[in-house]
Amino acid sequence: MTYTAWILLTASLVGLSCGLIGVFLILRKMAMMSDAISHTVLLGIVIAFLITRELQGPHMLIGAILAGLLTAFLVQWLHSLDIELHASMGIVFTTLFSIGVILIATSAGNAHLDVKHALMGEITFVPFNMMELPIIGEIPRTTAMLALVFLIVLFFVIVLYKEWKITSFDPALAASLGIPVLLMHYLFMSLVSITTVASFDAVGAIMVVAMLITPAASAYLWTDKLLTMLVLSSSFGVISAVVGYYLAAWIDTSISGSMAFATGLVFLISFIFSPKHGLVSKRLHAVKS
Repeated sequence: MTYTAWILLTASLVGLSCGLIGVFLILRKMAMMSDAISHTVLLGIVIAFLITRELQGPHMLIGAILAGLLTAFLVQWLHSLDIELHASMGIVFTTLFSIGVILIATSAGNAHLDVKHALMGEITFVPFNMMELPIIGEIPRTTAMLALVFLIVLFFVIVLYKEWKITSFDPALAASLGIPVLLMHYLFMSLVSITTVASFDAVGAIMVVAMLITPAASAYLWTDKLLTMLVLSSSFGVISAVVGYYLAAWIDTSISGSMAFATGLVFLISFIFSPKHGLVSKRLHAVKS
């Protein structure tokens, strides 16, 4: 595959995984949890580095996932103390992220580990870090990890589709039916953490947040059916990745930034032209009535 093809495939995998996860974040009214986790995982990465003194390996992913779960637990705990959910996210997000930044400044200064590297990413470097896989051959390490994450996310969405649907729309009903709502919540937060960590090293936290929220919000404007919303959200993620890449190539700017911008364009088009909630359809309905 060519250099461009690897970048497009990598970004598309981010769009697919984030598109699926983002739908449930929107339905659960936890959209900004993606922003919180995309920053607080920095703490897990730094602690994993301080323990092992290695910048590569599964321990970095494990540390980041544990930090994501800690974020979810603390947010849920503060919310149970009658603190507003968004306020809880803000408190936990700023506190854990600040600890991560302080640890980098005081304990990891001599390593190639900094806030910009951990949060911004650079997708243009993806094709330069290759690995050999049986049958498939050479493939970028990040692309392989994102493909694995997408398969994991897709597996859990399909296998637990009914449970995700009920717990997202009516947690009380789910609990009455014997569905372990709290376990489902932390499983979902684990999927958010895995997706976020696997994605932001390549494309940056800003694009991860954009991919998790905006395609799902766009899909929400087009349909009220969950299955259709999942398909549309993932499709919008891939479209944003492709459009963003060629926009960046055209005006010679940041690829990840352009992809994030493209998600905004998709939302704008949806906001104007979607058949039920779009501005055009609302105007036409008002004129007819």
